[in-house]
Amino acid sequence: MQKQRSLLALIFVLIVAAITVIATIPTRLGLDLQGGSQLTIQVKTTKDIPKIDPGMLEAVRRIVENRVNGLGVSEALVQTVGEDQILVQLPGVNDPQQAERVLGGTAKLEFREQLPGTEAQLGIERQLQQELLAKQTALRTSKNSKNEAAIQENQAALKRSNEAIAKLYKSSELGGANLKDAQAQPTGGNDWNVALNFDTKGGELFAELTKNLAGTGRTLGIFLDDRMISSPVVGVEFAQTGITGGNAVIQGRFTAQEANDLGVQLRGGALPVPVEIVENRTIGASLGRDSIQSSINAGIGGLVLVLIFMVAYYRLPGVIADIALLIYALLTWAAFVLLGVTLTLPGIAGFVLSIGMAVDANVLIFERTREELRSGKTLYRSVESGFYRAFSSILDGNVTTLIACAALFWLGAGLVKGFAVTLALGVAVSMFTALTCSRTLMLVVLGFPKLRKPEWFCPGLSKTANS
Repeated sequence: MQKQRSLLALIFVLIVAAITVIATIPTRLGLDLQGGSQLTIQVKTTKDIPKIDPGMLEAVRRIVENRVNGLGVSEALVQTVGEDQILVQLPGVNDPQQAERVLGGTAKLEFREQLPGTEAQLGIERQLQQELLAKQTALRTSKNSKNEAAIQENQAALKRSNEAIAKLYKSSELGGANLKDAQAQPTGGNDWNVALNFDTKGGELFAELTKNLAGTGRTLGIFLDDRMISSPVVGVEFAQTGITGGNAVIQGRFTAQEANDLGVQLRGGALPVPVEIVENRTIGASLGRDSIQSSINAGIGGLVLVLIFMVAYYRLPGVIADIALLIYALLTWAAFVLLGVTLTLPGIAGFVLSIGMAVDANVLIFERTREELRSGKTLYRSVESGFYRAFSSILDGNVTTLIACAALFWLGAGLVKGFAVTLALGVAVSMFTALTCSRTLMLVVLGFPKLRKPEWFCPGLSKTANS
């Protein structure tokens, strides 16, 4: 009894902890439940790459996935579709345009040296570019429906301006391939920078490049996708050695969001081929709310029917199984929250299915217990034998289910993985509740003489049977 009291105390502590976790930490929901963005990316061919082979498509997918991971989106889905498309699902992302900018940009980073004698021309071109950018902002914020043509014309002028500025610089060997890390960095004011860290070769190239420009008045052009985003001047104090250490800072008067997006693009690497966002749609949260409510109703309805059946068929053991089942539901939900599992509709289906697995274990135990009672054993020994005899069957059933879950997780993707994770966690917790909670509660009940009645465990058994 001392051992049972200790286990009972452990179960009580776990219940309290589970309720606390569920009440304090919000459950993470997938795209189908909370809404978000879904993008379809078209991978394009080039003169050098006339056909997109599976290897090239997978390379683009990995880079896009790296960028998605940099955005910090949980349970994002990035998978290939057909021979030349990639599907991206971003739960909780309510700004599809921002996602499009980050995922669709080629992010080709280059460091270029300004040509001698172009200082005055660069000043003129930069002034013109600033005027065009200001005009573009004004056109986009205006509510005049006739501005589309003017926006397109201004965009073309901006492209020509970028090309003119690019001609004032010559390329160097230093580029995005030498980049180890890129992070948004606050300046102390409203602007943000992007801090860069190069590999060993990149650090040497950067030092040599800045040494050539130090004290000359010419700038170091930092280009992203052939568009100059920053043009710092290297101080004369670096004329002897250049800027060493392999670190640099892009000062582009960025907002926090712009600096973070640029860092994500640069860390993810440059796309090997051009891409185009051919579909960008928002999945509304109203669909998620409806789905959640329907799923909750179905889950509660199924659970109530199971609870009623267990009491009607198994009497007192059925009541104990119901209590263990409620404990199982609490512990499993808390495990989902603690492990950061993102619930999707298939995930909820896996959870409901695991409830059935938990009930199945109790059914095996109780049927074995009834067999022992009918054979003439005492109630206590029948319960012990029931758990012992059912253990191998429960273990075999759960292990085979876990193997199937492992196959679904490693070979599946997206929502299939969510189903596999929730089902596997549910099966693991059901083993604990069936073999520990149910057994402990059953033995505690047997400690009360008034409840130690064989007919309450096996209907139809003689009331005079040995208890």
